Amino acid sequence: MLERPVLDLRRSAAGFWIVAAAFTTVMSLGTAPSPLYPLYQQAYGFSSITVTIVFAAYAVGALGSLFLVGHLSDQLGRRRMLLAALVTAAVSAVVFIVSPELPGLIVARLLSGVAVGMVTSTGVAALAELDAAARPGRGGRRAAVVGTAANLGGLGLGPLVAGVLADLAPWPLHLPYLVHLVALLVAAALLALVPETVRRPDPRPPYRPQRAAVPPELRREFAAAAVAAFVAFALFGLFAALGSAFVGATLGSTSHTLGGLSTTATFGTAAVVQALVRDPSGRWAGLLGAAAVPVGLAVVVAAAWWPSLPLFLAGEVAVGAGAGLMFAGAVRVVASGAAPENRAEAVAGLFLIAYLGLTLPVLGLGVATQYASPPVVLTVYAGLAALLAVAAGRSVRHARP
Repeated sequence: MLERPVLDLRRSAAGFWIVAAAFTTVMSLGTAPSPLYPLYQQAYGFSSITVTIVFAAYAVGALGSLFLVGHLSDQLGRRRMLLAALVTAAVSAVVFIVSPELPGLIVARLLSGVAVGMVTSTGVAALAELDAAARPGRGGRRAAVVGTAANLGGLGLGPLVAGVLADLAPWPLHLPYLVHLVALLVAAALLALVPETVRRPDPRPPYRPQRAAVPPELRREFAAAAVAAFVAFALFGLFAALGSAFVGATLGSTSHTLGGLSTTATFGTAAVVQALVRDPSGRWAGLLGAAAVPVGLAVVVAAAWWPSLPLFLAGEVAVGAGAGLMFAGAVRVVASGAAPENRAEAVAGLFLIAYLGLTLPVLGLGVATQYASPPVVLTVYAGLAALLAVAAGRSVRHARP
């Protein structure tokens, strides 16, 4: 077990919010390009399949980072890994600014994904430890809520900021990343005020990638949770990768702010419902999640065939709520069902499946749009996702922690 240093209450309290801000900023950069993809298409002639490949580069970077370096904060320290994530994200922002063509865009998205993978595991652990030091004996509810808000809330904030700047300010393919770059550098400077929450082991254990394993006694519950996580991230990826383009092409909106809002609605709602629901694996939460996804998808499909932006956004809100509950319930089932010595490996396996859901279906969607109209492709995609969501929600609901 890692030894925890004795921390000052005031520094821990301030450090908690600094880490939350840094966490949010890195996640925000991860989705900032979403409302800008139509501009990239106009400027450089990108096809929809090119956009999905660019998005997939982000998911690949995040997935690789989670399993290759995300766990190293246990050995190197939380603050050092957070700084590495902020620097990597800052380099990504610079590449976005100086090289907006396709090769640079892919490299920037890959680096952004790597930063997200670093900050996801490290930020969650640091928030829990700093909160425990600042508020001893009060439980971990606040850290869990703030961690969720930083994670999904940050993913929802990025497209909104980028969309507003693209509509109201000059240099739409540069200014959003410059704003993020400044915020990242400020957050990196403020990390000096954050106390370290772990003592590095001496001698340092040999490096190995994060293992992703499922104990035999958890395989049935894990299978249900894995399908739920896959579907939830496939829905997040749908709106993050193609939501803005869909709003422009099908609904006829030229507003980048509204395009960003199409991504913000999904992630923001997911963050809110996860913060409000104390037991996402409970019966009623499972029922609500399993019902909200197909209902929301039906509304989104209706908005595609009978173009209506308010209807489209309403459907996204329902899908975000359902997907957020599904994923939170899946994590709760796996984390609470695994023995302590296997918990990290089991959750790592779940995130592996989740990020495959973020990558593979969206790539397939991009290919499909080359051969069929967006409403037809969306209808088929939504139908499959709704069926899987209902099946997974039913299974997860019965896999009580």
